[in-house]
Amino acid sequence: MALIQVNYMSKALFRLVPLNVILPADRFDADNNEYMMKKDQKFKTLYLLHGLLGNYTDWVSRTRIQQWAEEKNLAVVMPSGDNAFYFKSRTPWNDYEAFIGDELPAITRQMFPLSDKREDTFIAGLSMGGYGALRNGIVFSDTFSHVIGLSSALHIFDDLSEEANIGLFDNLEEASKTNLNPKIAAEDMFREKREIPKFYMSCGRQDDLLGVNVDFRDFLRKNGADVTWDEEDGGHDWDFWDSQIKKVLDWLPLL
Repeated sequence: MALIQVNYMSKALFRLVPLNVILPADRFDADNNEYMMKKDQKFKTLYLLHGLLGNYTDWVSRTRIQQWAEEKNLAVVMPSGDNAFYFKSRTPWNDYEAFIGDELPAITRQMFPLSDKREDTFIAGLSMGGYGALRNGIVFSDTFSHVIGLSSALHIFDDLSEEANIGLFDNLEEASKTNLNPKIAAEDMFREKREIPKFYMSCGRQDDLLGVNVDFRDFLRKNGADVTWDEEDGGHDWDFWDSQIKKVLDWLPLL
């Protein structure tokens, strides 16, 4: 399993950005003394987003994603999203929406042997990254066929008071009426009759975000979306996310 660190110039963010990429191109068959990658093979790919205060190293350093991705022959791309919730900020050169939904799949497909098929392209994240995966997976449903939110931070539009504005929005109440709100983004997708991704959602029973995740699960199901839900004991922590990412890889259409 190759673990590759990439630094490239992002047009959406107008700066050098780092990525970690898990690429199973060097899987080795010791019996036949040869690499297992087939000629012209294109890998199914999971774009995996970190949470608040994290960066592109989190998933590799705190879970067993590298081991499990190799077993599944899955490429995994892990970008840094700073603390920006993976959408287009009001400040210049912070278009994380274009970065995640357009630029990142395109540039990584140029760099590595990744499939460009929708059915082979997935997005997941935890907490802030869970919000980013759900919201961008819906907005870019023509790119991502499977969308995963773990302990997703779906509470940011619950309190619309000025004091609750975390600084990313000009006006939190107005933002809640746009597709920055995953429910509005989903309503747009349903109304426009776009392809609907399959969803996997989970949250720990001891996590304060359980209620908002259950609410969004029910909203998606009410509108006909295919949602797999997994609820188990656990908090907002890496023990829970390590357990869940293994279940996610078992759920994805791999191998």
